[in-house]
Amino acid sequence: MTDSLAHPLLCFEPAAGDPDGPRRIVILGSTGSIGTQAIDIVLRNPDRFRVTALSAAGGRTELLAEQAHRLRVATVAVAREDAVPALRAALAARYGAGEPLPEILAGPDAATELAASPCHTVLNGITGSIGLAPTLAALKAGRVLALANKESLIVGGPLVKEIARPGQIIPVDSEHSALFQALTGGDRAEVRKLVVTASGGPFRGRTRRELAEVTPEQALAHPTWSMGPVVTINSATLVNKGLEVIEAHLLFDVPFDRIEVVVHPQSYIHSMVEFTDGSTLAQASPPDMRMPIALGIGWPERVPDAAPGVDWTKAQTWEFFPLDEAAFPSVPLACHVGGLGGTAPAVFNAANEECVDAFLKGGLPFTGIVDTVAEVVAEHGTPDRGTSLSVADVLEAETWARARARELAARAARTPSEARA
Repeated sequence: MTDSLAHPLLCFEPAAGDPDGPRRIVILGSTGSIGTQAIDIVLRNPDRFRVTALSAAGGRTELLAEQAHRLRVATVAVAREDAVPALRAALAARYGAGEPLPEILAGPDAATELAASPCHTVLNGITGSIGLAPTLAALKAGRVLALANKESLIVGGPLVKEIARPGQIIPVDSEHSALFQALTGGDRAEVRKLVVTASGGPFRGRTRRELAEVTPEQALAHPTWSMGPVVTINSATLVNKGLEVIEAHLLFDVPFDRIEVVVHPQSYIHSMVEFTDGSTLAQASPPDMRMPIALGIGWPERVPDAAPGVDWTKAQTWEFFPLDEAAFPSVPLACHVGGLGGTAPAVFNAANEECVDAFLKGGLPFTGIVDTVAEVVAEHGTPDRGTSLSVADVLEAETWARARARELAARAARTPSEARA
């Protein structure tokens, strides 16, 4: 192959190994879904990996202390400074007399500091756009970045692409890990399109009118994956799939009109690449995030038994359906936003986070999430393509989008549901 990964973000060339034995890893977002599964992989493979530092938001100090003790990390970090006393007490309760406690970092910049600390790989499992600063810090420090925080790439795509070296980013999202693997099957010029699969969420097949009455409890009941509340709601609205399309565009440098979303309820095929000769390569495995996580932190090697494989001795049916864009307009909206570029993706993402929060609190109907996001995006307008993007631009756009989304959500909450429907 001559041009498989001739792209500024990705390269199939093996990353440099860690010369000092097990690969040293920093895990950001260790108490979340990605972080806890990554730790499971590490604990089962002590000859391959050693975690040197952990970061978390600070809401689950007991779990963070348990992780730190089991992994014997040198440093732990929490974003919430008020969580330090509880974390210190939890650590003291687990470490024996004479055992040195790990260093504690605290504050909004703590994860960013850890991302630049000495290690081989940084796993960014933070949820939300707050993961941008740690992503940039890891890349600037020359670390390999196992990226599960899609928002940092989406809101800061040009910033990330400007500093990332070929081979420095390994995608951890199951869809992008699948594309990453399937793309090894041909040259870059031979790729016709990327096919991103979606489970369809809990409301596949419902009409827009039926979706208007969906409750938060129903939306949080995902049929396939176990995820945090924001990601679960994003999966129900398919906003998550829209974000993944933007991420795929940025990672693989494929135009939006050559990225297709297909609904696959069983979630065994995680995404596909169609080549110019008509061949389609699919990556398949049971819905278990430990496989893409293991590939992300272990690349270019695979971690044996990271997750169960497909049981081919059992009869099974895999289905595929076209996406209903009328009921789920989030994907075409995301493609529009991605095409605008600049700060538009940051506005899209920030407005969505505020709308999800409003929905979970009962202040916005389910269909109002994407409707409100679309309104915020429209008000934001087309960004000035003549200026380069900066972190300050992203933060300013996010602040405006959050404030405007809250205003519109509050207005929608005062509107009778009959009128909204």
